[in-house]
Amino acid sequence: MSWHPQYRSSKFRHVFGKPASKENCYDSVPITHSVHDNHFCAVNPHFIAVVTECAGGGAFLVIPLNQTGKLDPHYPKVCGHKGNVLDIKWNPFNDFEIASCSEDATIKIWDIPTQLLTRNLTVFRKELTGHARRVGLVEWHPTAANILFSSGYDYKVMVWNLDTTESVIVNPVRTICCHQDVILSMSFNTNGSLLATTCKDRKIRILDPRAGAVLQEASYKGHRANKVLFLGNLKKLLSTGTSRWNNRQMAVWDQDNLSVPLTEEDLDGSSGVLFPFYDADTSMLYVVGKGDGNIRYYEVSADKPHLNYLTEYRSYNPQKGIGVMPKRGLDVSSCEIFRFYKLITTKSLIEPVSMIVPRRSESYQEDIYPPTAGAQPSMTAQEWLCGMDKGPVLVSLRPGSEQLCPRPLLPERPPSLNQTGRLAVQDGQRTFSLREETVPRWAAEHRLEEKKTRLTNGFDIFECPPPKTENEKLIQESLKQLEAKKQQQVGNITQIEDAAEKLKAHAESSKTWLTGKFTELRLLLDEEEALAKKFIDKSTQLALQVYRAQSESCREQIDAMNTLSNTVWSISQEPSPVQLLQVMLGCCPHADACHRHFTLVTVALNTAFTPRVNTQRTALSAGRRSCPHTSGKKICFVRRSVYISD
Repeated sequence: MSWHPQYRSSKFRHVFGKPASKENCYDSVPITHSVHDNHFCAVNPHFIAVVTECAGGGAFLVIPLNQTGKLDPHYPKVCGHKGNVLDIKWNPFNDFEIASCSEDATIKIWDIPTQLLTRNLTVFRKELTGHARRVGLVEWHPTAANILFSSGYDYKVMVWNLDTTESVIVNPVRTICCHQDVILSMSFNTNGSLLATTCKDRKIRILDPRAGAVLQEASYKGHRANKVLFLGNLKKLLSTGTSRWNNRQMAVWDQDNLSVPLTEEDLDGSSGVLFPFYDADTSMLYVVGKGDGNIRYYEVSADKPHLNYLTEYRSYNPQKGIGVMPKRGLDVSSCEIFRFYKLITTKSLIEPVSMIVPRRSESYQEDIYPPTAGAQPSMTAQEWLCGMDKGPVLVSLRPGSEQLCPRPLLPERPPSLNQTGRLAVQDGQRTFSLREETVPRWAAEHRLEEKKTRLTNGFDIFECPPPKTENEKLIQESLKQLEAKKQQQVGNITQIEDAAEKLKAHAESSKTWLTGKFTELRLLLDEEEALAKKFIDKSTQLALQVYRAQSESCREQIDAMNTLSNTVWSISQEPSPVQLLQVMLGCCPHADACHRHFTLVTVALNTAFTPRVNTQRTALSAGRRSCPHTSGKKICFVRRSVYISD
């Protein structure tokens, strides 16, 4: 590995990476599990697009940039491909148009509505069907409007002109067939007159994109290139790949001579693909490894050693893919010079990482923000196809600059008109007129509002100036943490007080309810007790009266029986009981009653006078016949008792 000098004079020497806080990340994003070596992410100042998983075809998400936090599991998708989506790219001159390619061998152009999606977007604006096998890469031309390049697994690079009224384009304007294997990457120079490609045969080629001719081809065996990148106006190329010892390696090439690289630098022995990103405004090179957690950055110069190592941003979260914000979408008030969007599949998270140059002054820094490529094309598609080359339209990044326009000023495609003279986009997403296409989308009041309030990761940059040194950064982070904890404590206290009030109110209401229920129950018990007592008293009185009457009747009967028994017993002891019995019956005051009711007359007979029994029986029979009350009645003798019955 090469040796990096410890000190070097550079205004970008202290650039540091600042990851966004958890609430400013995009959480619960279903990132694709594809193993294709692509970015899987595209960013512009309005949206972030991410390739996702979808059953039965390919899809990707389009999330508004300020919609951070946890993503709804049912968030609408852009789905219309029959195979997995392999690459997506935003139109550099229209922030609401995106191209996607897929394993179904098609390329689709989508119009994204200005409002939030409420359902899946399935209707595309154009479909390109020239490839015979799956399409792995798409690239927009950097200066010409509506020129799109695509490469597929049929080893072809196709040039498409979207300035047509056809919704399905079958024939490209140019097909480049010089590759012998799968194309791994494509890159344009500044004005789009040259196209550099790397192929699976590990060769780097520089092509004329209009003629399809190969201008330069590298046949160097010591470096097997995987990705290639033009280094701005330096007339140099940078490629990443592996060395003959299978170490990850970077190489710088002269675009006019690809026989031998100008310099080579080994990085490490990992196997992940290296994605290079070059910032022509600051001459900084960023190298991101697939599966790595760190981001290395260098300063590129025209003189040797060409690559000057600065430092690296380190993180424990490995990235599967990466997205880059265009320069016109950066936060210039915080001295942000680059912004990455890391796709972290292990956490289903998209984490923004800002590269910041520490400065003490809060004013606009002209030296780190030179004029950069804007959102307006420098020529039409037909002009480029006719052989014209123009550099990008440069704009200033100073806040409130009138040149900064996020929407295309020149509509390059002739739209189809309906009867009302308005261009209608299918699926009911958006409708606008031709006059609206020929003027900027942002009115003066929107520019003024953008000038007054510029948001970065959801924060107002003018209300919270960024740190300029490491100490200020630490102090500001500590203050933010303290403020957050204070707000959290205040929120917790408020929640506790609210809970206490609710509990107190609930206790009072419960007490009132229980008191009412106890009172009601007590009244019911008292009423039941009174009714029961009243019923019991009445029933008891009736029962006592009946009992007393029955007792009195029984007592009278017993007294009568005792009197009769005593009388009969006394008569039985006399020598002439028959005469006495007749006398008693004759003078009995109850003769009639004896005739009607007495069924039993008990005569006590003494068992000791056994001879007298027959005499007594004879006497009783005679007495019965002579007695008017017993005449015709039966007399039965049982032991010492005599029973007189009818």
